[in-house]
Amino acid sequence: MPPQPTTDARIDLVLLDVGGPVYDDRAYRDALLRATRELAAEAGREVDEAEFQQVYDERRQAQGGSLRTAVAERFLTADDRQRLSDRAEQYWEYPPSALHEDVLPALRQLAGRYKIAIVANQRAVVVDALRRDGVADFVDVWAISEVVGAEKPDPRIFQHALREAGVEPANAVHVGNRLDTDVRGAHRVGLRAVWVVRGEAPPKPTPEQLAEPDVAVYSMAELPEALEKLQAAG
Repeated sequence: MPPQPTTDARIDLVLLDVGGPVYDDRAYRDALLRATRELAAEAGREVDEAEFQQVYDERRQAQGGSLRTAVAERFLTADDRQRLSDRAEQYWEYPPSALHEDVLPALRQLAGRYKIAIVANQRAVVVDALRRDGVADFVDVWAISEVVGAEKPDPRIFQHALREAGVEPANAVHVGNRLDTDVRGAHRVGLRAVWVVRGEAPPKPTPEQLAEPDVAVYSMAELPEALEKLQAAG
């Protein structure tokens, strides 16, 4: 018989990031590239996609620092960072094809066992996509940065979800694909963290990076078992 979790180890709430775990991050990458090319063209310059991808991958590997700042500094100017961010958000949408195939099957396994909260640095309109694709059917609590007024790793967005769910940090786990905003942000408020290594996770995670989360998975299909192991580990 497997070891039974202690009260402190029990997981009542799973906080779930959107970009990466749920939707393919290429949607934002493509929006950012389009915005960069448009702004560069206004200044009479061109943006090579391979060079853009290099900057993107460097930021992913570092798991720290602003991607938008790095792109603006390389292809535009540092002062263009906000213009770039605003332009990219105009094009940042998730088509149905961006939904990872492993998401709904995983959520069906989690349903009834845990409360589910969406905790994401996103515009409010992302909820429309999540409803369209059936993800919202499994969501009990919403913590979208544009609505909450705080972005990960700010503790307030995690604390908002915990308050809405009525769950203590010790009984919650955050699931995301970035170390800087997701794993480290969750740990700061006393949450355990599952790192989904895809999307804006590093192209080649180092052993040191893999040691940061409580557990690392490479697909949402691995999440139900990972949560069970976290509970059993105490």
